[in-house]
Parts: sequence; C-alpha cells; structure tokens
Amino acid sequence: MSDFKGRHFRGEVVLWAVRWYCRYGVSYRDLEEMMAERGHRVDHSTIYRWVQHYSPE
Repeated sequence: MSDFKGRHFRGEVVLWAVRWYCRYGVSYRDLEEMMAERGHRVDHSTIYRWVQHYSPE
C-alpha cells in the first residue's frame, strides 16, 4: 500500500471511510462519529480530503 506511505492513518482506515462515503452516502460528520466509535479520531475535513484524493472519478 505505497499510496498511503507517510499518512497518519493506516491505509485500511482511509479506505473504510472512502468506501462508506461513496457506497452509502454517509455524511462526513457521521463518518467522523463512526470512526470515533471504532477508536479512530478523524476530523470530518480530513475525511473530505481522503474522498477527494482516493475516490474514483
């Protein structure tokens, strides 16, 4: 997973958030809450940047 080298979070955490957003249309703030429930403190603006960078066009 060299695409995630140097990232603060593991690649699978990033991919979970991007997948949930793209597949289920979950809001960024809801994703922030879901990630916190799973032990990952991620700001909704970070998730937004992940979606912009890693989601298919």
